[in-house]
Amino acid sequence: MAQQRNKVRIIAGKYRRRLLPFPDVDGLRPTPDRVRETVFNWLADRIEGASCLDLFAGSGAMGFEAASRGAAKVVLIEKSRLAIRCLHENKLLLSADEVSVLLMAAEDYLARVDESYDLIFLDPPYALTLLPTLLPKVGRMLKSSGYIYIESDRPEQFDGWRVVKQGRAGVVRFALLAPIVDE
Repeated sequence: MAQQRNKVRIIAGKYRRRLLPFPDVDGLRPTPDRVRETVFNWLADRIEGASCLDLFAGSGAMGFEAASRGAAKVVLIEKSRLAIRCLHENKLLLSADEVSVLLMAAEDYLARVDESYDLIFLDPPYALTLLPTLLPKVGRMLKSSGYIYIESDRPEQFDGWRVVKQGRAGVVRFALLAPIVDE
């Protein structure tokens, strides 16, 4: 099933096949179906009951997919008012009580909130090149056995992180990272 313009499809789980609209917002590009399917296959044994944070929610594709597959808590952070409206509408459409939607910049959330998560989705707009500065800040919010999902359009260095899995689809480079633990 092809992704329709400004709609993203939930691939699996309780919301599977649902098409969720998203607005035209500069820099917003949902994670492609093929990439989401791969990532959630990697996470199949970790998603049930997990707490998830999506720091640049945009369309909500990663967060709603996590909720659909059994995550107990999903927090969507987005600074675009237009995108936030759509995320709220999609949450209501799905009756996704496990999802929280917050209008806030990712950097502000990281500075103000002291939570910990099993899985953090870190997919900032490519043009901002924020991954190197955000990874250390996000790491403090990750549970010891947790993973960070990153997405970029260029090769990245991950000092202090172990690449658990990685892939590439066109210009999209994606990986699951875990903290390097001193033995």
